[in-house]
Amino acid sequence: MFFAAAFRQAHDGYHHSLGAGRRLTTAILLLLSVLLMTSLHSIRATHMAHHRDPLGDHDVEGRLAKASWQQALLGGITYRLAIYRQGLRLSSRRHRVLAWLEFGLIALVIMGALMMSVFAASTVFGQVVLYHLVVMMLANASVGIIAVWGVHHDCDETIARTERNHLVNLLIFNLLYHVEHHLFPAIPSNHLPTLAKRLDAAAPHLTNAPVLPSRTTVIKHMKRRWNAIKDKYQNSDDSECPIRKRFA
Repeated sequence: MFFAAAFRQAHDGYHHSLGAGRRLTTAILLLLSVLLMTSLHSIRATHMAHHRDPLGDHDVEGRLAKASWQQALLGGITYRLAIYRQGLRLSSRRHRVLAWLEFGLIALVIMGALMMSVFAASTVFGQVVLYHLVVMMLANASVGIIAVWGVHHDCDETIARTERNHLVNLLIFNLLYHVEHHLFPAIPSNHLPTLAKRLDAAAPHLTNAPVLPSRTTVIKHMKRRWNAIKDKYQNSDDSECPIRKRFA
């Protein structure tokens, strides 16, 4: 939950919708970069490019949405490295300096954690730091499947998906109100539920693609898979059975 909350705040910081000034927003992104173990200023550049040309040919951030879910899941680390590389290329000089500062601070944290693993691994603080480091790295590797593929895959009639499960939205701090965010990116995340209700009433065709499949959809998919497996074995040629061949 920490990663989701911090990621949500960082995302609002990209769009300057935290209600804070420029310097304070920069300081918040620097702090969150160290806590999340990722350079948020480099990600910000690719995120702004994603909004300018969502799922276009030059949209590096949205590239995973065109892949299969297996590719999105396994490509998390290489995807993050591609984001960093493109982000540094697209950033202004000021933001490029801030991004390298974030990389430097993250490197210091990693070196400190490695030293703790040698000299202070038995202490509670050392164990907490190592646990946080590992969890943040795993969380960053999973961003592609959740925050890109999950909200953008197979969007034929709209640019993104959205979610109406109140518990899920509560637990991940409104991260999945994604079509709402693309339509009105400057609106703070805490106001997205209100925007979602208005869109449901005014333009329901834009909000009919859910992020999470419904129970009915899951059951239908399982039935189709089961029937396909049964048909495969029922229609298989008995002559191809190696046991039958052996005793024929």
